[in-house]
Amino acid sequence: MATLEKIRNLSGLLVGVVGLALFAFIIGDFLNSGSSYFRTPPDQVAKIEGTAINYNTYQARIEEMTTVYKMGNNTGNLKEEHLIQIRQNVYNSLVQEIVLNEALTKLGIKVTGEELFDMVQGANVSPMVRQIPLFADPQTGQFNKARALNILKTIENPDAVPQEQRAELEDLRNYWLFWERNIKQQRLQEKYTTLLTKALVANPLEAKNAYEGGLESSDIIFVMQSYATVADSLVNVSDAEAKKMYDQRKKQFKQKEARILDYLSVEIRPSEEDFNQVSEDIEKVKEELLVTHTITEIVNLHPEIKYIDAFKPEKAWDADVATFAAGAEINEVDGPFFRDDSYRLYKLVDKTVAPDSVKVSHIFLPEQAGTDATALADSLLNVLRTGGNFEELAAAYSADPQSATNGGEIGWITEEIALTQIGETFKNDLFSAPTGQPLITKTRAGVHIIKITEKTADIPKYKIADLTLRVTPSTKTYGNIYNELNQFLAQNNTAEKISRSAEEAGYSLVPSVRVTTEDRMIGAVPDSRQVIRWAFENTRKEDVSSIFECRNHFVVAIRKAVLPEGYQSFASVAPMLKYELMTRKKGEALVKELQAKNLQTLDAYAEAMQATPDTVKFINMNTSRIAGIGLEPTLNAEITCAPVNQLTGPVVGNNGVYVFTVTNRVKEAREYDEQQEIRTLEANNSYRIGYQAIQELINNAKVIDRRIRFD
Repeated sequence: MATLEKIRNLSGLLVGVVGLALFAFIIGDFLNSGSSYFRTPPDQVAKIEGTAINYNTYQARIEEMTTVYKMGNNTGNLKEEHLIQIRQNVYNSLVQEIVLNEALTKLGIKVTGEELFDMVQGANVSPMVRQIPLFADPQTGQFNKARALNILKTIENPDAVPQEQRAELEDLRNYWLFWERNIKQQRLQEKYTTLLTKALVANPLEAKNAYEGGLESSDIIFVMQSYATVADSLVNVSDAEAKKMYDQRKKQFKQKEARILDYLSVEIRPSEEDFNQVSEDIEKVKEELLVTHTITEIVNLHPEIKYIDAFKPEKAWDADVATFAAGAEINEVDGPFFRDDSYRLYKLVDKTVAPDSVKVSHIFLPEQAGTDATALADSLLNVLRTGGNFEELAAAYSADPQSATNGGEIGWITEEIALTQIGETFKNDLFSAPTGQPLITKTRAGVHIIKITEKTADIPKYKIADLTLRVTPSTKTYGNIYNELNQFLAQNNTAEKISRSAEEAGYSLVPSVRVTTEDRMIGAVPDSRQVIRWAFENTRKEDVSSIFECRNHFVVAIRKAVLPEGYQSFASVAPMLKYELMTRKKGEALVKELQAKNLQTLDAYAEAMQATPDTVKFINMNTSRIAGIGLEPTLNAEITCAPVNQLTGPVVGNNGVYVFTVTNRVKEAREYDEQQEIRTLEANNSYRIGYQAIQELINNAKVIDRRIRFD
């Protein structure tokens, strides 16, 4: 502030000069930065062929796919890697939809409302709809159109559903929107693929070639000398040779915008003091468990594994706990044990012999203003006790649309599920109810008339308090690690100094890591997307980042190079090209050397090549990869054309030089059917043509990916 005050007190001319200098500096930095990602509309995630995708659209699609994944896998929580995959799949879908729909609009191809209705509810239900688990009959597992229509009707009429079930209904709506969109997109792809495959037909020459290529198969005995047996120093490849290959293949080296980073990563690990403290804590908890019956309060103070006050069978516990429970007395405590940075102990709270699960049906009557659910439940229970049909009453009165269409059946439920998903009263009533006798129970949602239709056999079940204390870095440890790294950076504040001093200071610097805007991690560091976001904020080389906290790591990055979108430079791919040219020259040299020896038998070649003969069977022209050898198209062609029982070679391959003898050749006794061969070729090409055509549309589209600003 003092400096700025002095500037204000200077002459107008000086202020003008300084102002212009500051303006030039700011504008220059802005224009020279690589942060085009950060200068676009604030809610724009991507721009595809001129169509902008805003954040709300992107996020809504992510939520849809997340709902589908959760419902499909019957889980409420997703791991970070699953969320990353979902975001990538959503982005890929958006790109494909926009690019494909634009191309199909020009061709006049579309899916009409009538067509979509037919695929969902008509006579020609889409195979995709038939495979949706939600629409399957619980009894048969097969698609049930009546069930599907009932669910769709419920989704379209949310006012008919109790308020407490609206969140679940919204999940169902997102679930269906995802499938509806994909049904339409799949039909569009089918039409596009059909158009292409009908236009690109196999001809008689291709059919004849495919027939002859698979007609004869050969068995061989061979020896191979790997290129690794020839020292690289014996082969010279010039820059001019590599450059010529680069120019010929330049299209293969197209690249997205990228950054090259060096980085050092410091794991935030607990100190010895942290381990000692947790060891003391677990011993104190053990003393409490030995003398108290208030299990829930003690265990759930340390909720690594939450205590569930429900009996569970032996198979529900891991092997160590199950073994302990089988031989322990009630209130016995075992442990603590140390494993994987955690201390663990367990106590047998109770044990019994009872069914593991019960099959239950219910009639759900929600508590709503203006209705008396309890009175209605009493009336229906009286009807049931005098011979009423449970299934018919469930269909007529139950407010649970999924079970009502199936006679009220919910399915098999364990004690743990009943307790955690519904409540303790429901659990107790469920597992004390006799089979076949309806009764009334209440939950937060309303009143249920439940009926147990089946029970599993009685088995041993246990209540176990399973307590784990994980050793984590304390605030003191965290601060010490951070301060040491911060002090190192204060003393080594440039890329050059960090590179020179990192090893001596005990840090490992990882060099030359290439990242793009699509990468989620730098190296193997978890939750390091923020480091990549920093890397793309500008284009200043040798720039050193601040300290990032990436889950259990501190990370410091150095921006070493900026790679613009376009083609990889010759220098960056030269080593790869030179290696390929080197293998070619090694092959030529080995062939020349072997031919000069004028060897006449395979054993003689084996001795000269220091190799052991091996065999392969059933090789023909249609064989893409030779078993035990790999991708060797030149060798494949040589085998097909070689005379039987004649030494052939040496042959230059991708991985080495080969010498072989065809020991047997079998010709299949199959007559040539031109139309069948054409049909087979076209069937094989159908998917490949459609996929490649769509991918080519995407490759040629102008796609600007700005997701790095948001995730």
